[in-house]
Amino acid sequence: MSYLQNIYEQKDKLWFVIWLLGIAALGIWDMLFLNQPAFRQLRIGFYQTIKIALIVILLTAVVSWIVAVLLERLENSRFSALYLAATFVLNIIRSIPQIVGILGGYTLITFWLQNGTLRTPLSVIFAIAVTISLFVFLELVDLIRERIHYYKKRDFYNAMRVCGISENRIINTEILWKNSLSHIFNKLISIFGITIFLQCSIDFIISVGLSTRVSAINLPVTLGSLLAKIDSKQDILAIGHTFGDITYFSRLFFEHLQGISVAFLIVFTLLCVYKISNGFAERYEL
Repeated sequence: MSYLQNIYEQKDKLWFVIWLLGIAALGIWDMLFLNQPAFRQLRIGFYQTIKIALIVILLTAVVSWIVAVLLERLENSRFSALYLAATFVLNIIRSIPQIVGILGGYTLITFWLQNGTLRTPLSVIFAIAVTISLFVFLELVDLIRERIHYYKKRDFYNAMRVCGISENRIINTEILWKNSLSHIFNKLISIFGITIFLQCSIDFIISVGLSTRVSAINLPVTLGSLLAKIDSKQDILAIGHTFGDITYFSRLFFEHLQGISVAFLIVFTLLCVYKISNGFAERYEL
């Protein structure tokens, strides 16, 4: 009983449980009333969307940590020209809108698929994750550098330097691991939600044909590509029909289940990620 009360009081854990229960409830309903081919596609799309998002946050965490620490070392060393060059390159990436940059990355992925460079589904998924990571990792780099600069102004930084502790250990262990891990984790939760939003947006753009240079052929099935299918769009449009005929509402969850399930998974997941991030920040007073 105390365990359940603990979950209820911690909003991030509560919303994580709500997300799991919501996914489970939808899965049971779809298993009962959605045709098997569509249900299989829905499972694959959801699984691959989450897989790409998880790979993105893993890559982002590793690359951002390394880049932020290297920039910090270069800034305070004799290699100022190298620091300026690295900062210039990162600012170029920062100046590119995320949607445009990721769409350009998808163009390269399509080219690599056509010439046989990417041969397996896992390699395609990893390439997509790398592309998205390239345009979101700077958010975590900025956070890590802010934390380093904040603690460098504190007395304990100079005290540790006087005691002979190496700067690498102070930054990586004392500042980032012991005093900033909750901030980094909270940012990764946000990046998880951003990744799903960007991924679904790009896949939807490609699937509806707004991009003439990128094809959805051979790209992994995701929630975004499923939402752009004609059956799903008709299911979503059927919601508007209920405003003129309220009795049609009950038929939505049986006759138009595919599109409504895909839309629910996207919106519900993004809502829960937002609530989890806010609850986590509130619990750790970030």
